[in-house]
Amino acid sequence: MEIINAIPEYVITAVISTAIFYGFKYCETFIHSKVLHTKTAQSRELWSFLEQVAMTAVNSLVSADMTGQDKFNKATGLVQTALDNQGFKNVDVKAIDAAVQAAYEKSDLTGNKESKQFLDPRPMTSVKDRLDSKGIPVNQNGDEANGN
Repeated sequence: MEIINAIPEYVITAVISTAIFYGFKYCETFIHSKVLHTKTAQSRELWSFLEQVAMTAVNSLVSADMTGQDKFNKATGLVQTALDNQGFKNVDVKAIDAAVQAAYEKSDLTGNKESKQFLDPRPMTSVKDRLDSKGIPVNQNGDEANGN
């Protein structure tokens, strides 16, 4: 008789234990996804800051009386110092070099004016005008005319 009375207690214990186990598994997955999201956001902010600092360093050395390699080394040092001052201690030197190189290529120092293409600021045309220019018949409401 004692065994029959103990069965519901064992079942309740097993159900609660299973619920706690799956609850912890769900929380672990949830926390892991939040950590990954945070790392991604931090990395995105670091790269944005790195690009800004590199562009500033390159632009500050435009009129300096130095060779190109000396300017590059000086800009790399300036970027490294700025990152250290902001608390970014473990940034790879290759990443800093790449950011300085990219900033140099984007700057006016390269003389490459073709790389700076911007969107054409023309106003948007109406749907009727766009359909009409493609040879699609349009009725007065601006709807596509069906041949029916």
